[in-house]
Amino acid sequence: MAPKAAEKKPAAVAAEKTTAGKKPKAEKRAPASKEAGGEAKQRGRKKGSKAKKSVETYKIYIFKVLKQVHPDVGISSKAMSIMNSFINDIFEKLAGESAKLARYNKKPTITSREIQTSVRLVLPGELAKHAVSEGTKAVTKFTSS
Repeated sequence: MAPKAAEKKPAAVAAEKTTAGKKPKAEKRAPASKEAGGEAKQRGRKKGSKAKKSVETYKIYIFKVLKQVHPDVGISSKAMSIMNSFINDIFEKLAGESAKLARYNKKPTITSREIQTSVRLVLPGELAKHAVSEGTKAVTKFTSS
């Protein structure tokens, strides 16, 4: 849409008068959201492209633990995906059990006590004992620092 005569800037009108017989060149107008300096930097993603959705995984932590236990052993992407799914599944089970325990005791908060009890309920035998001792060690280290 062509700008009306009343909307033109005084500087543009003066420029038109100086160029007698020539047509004025089309002006590039910056959008209102740009800075007054005229620097037009494009920010964000391109028009029409979708934003990449970030997916949180345990992959870096799995890899760190693997290197602690077996420094010379690698892991395939398929095996890493399986391990990530396994950890997500265990997390869901423990969180669900902890939520039930909190609800049974009419508490609004899941504390380390609910987590410890849910570990004892969800994990079998010796695995639960090791998990509880590692969890206790982690909480002690966290509270001391």
